[in-house]
Amino acid sequence: MFFHIVLERNMQLHPRYFGRNLRDNLVSKLMKDVEGTCSGRHGFVVAVTGIENIGKGIIRDGTGFVTFPVKYQCVVFRPFKGEILEAVVTMVNKMGFFAEAGPVQIFVSNHLIPDDMEFQSGDMPNYTTSDGSVKIQKDSEVRLKIIGTRVDATEIFCIGTIKDDFLGVINDPATV
Repeated sequence: MFFHIVLERNMQLHPRYFGRNLRDNLVSKLMKDVEGTCSGRHGFVVAVTGIENIGKGIIRDGTGFVTFPVKYQCVVFRPFKGEILEAVVTMVNKMGFFAEAGPVQIFVSNHLIPDDMEFQSGDMPNYTTSDGSVKIQKDSEVRLKIIGTRVDATEIFCIGTIKDDFLGVINDPATV
């Protein structure tokens, strides 16, 4: 789920940022460029935790920009098949529901929802048990298990299930 890893990146800096605060400018640009991004190989970069090394800059011909190789430590979030997550439901429809666990979006098909829950359409679409005691709707908190992931170059998509022991609704906003 969360990993602390070392990554490398070539940072380009405009000449106006050269001077006493060169390192600070480089670090703040790195944080702005990297935090919140996703690479299919490593996952979502949550935070830069430290700078290991900033190499010597190479001047780019004709522009004045300088490219610095930067080695940095960061915390990344990468979901795996079989992992249990807590997520917030963002959308419910007759096909299933979408939930978010941090930056990752997870789809739970209606085939992966317990059989005793049925879809109810209306103003606030939801999945409800026959006795009405449990309801999955927008903003509900659910515990789910990831059963599949698809990794793109810049995004990670997951398929989840709540059709297993100890999975399902944790907190229903309608009862709070």
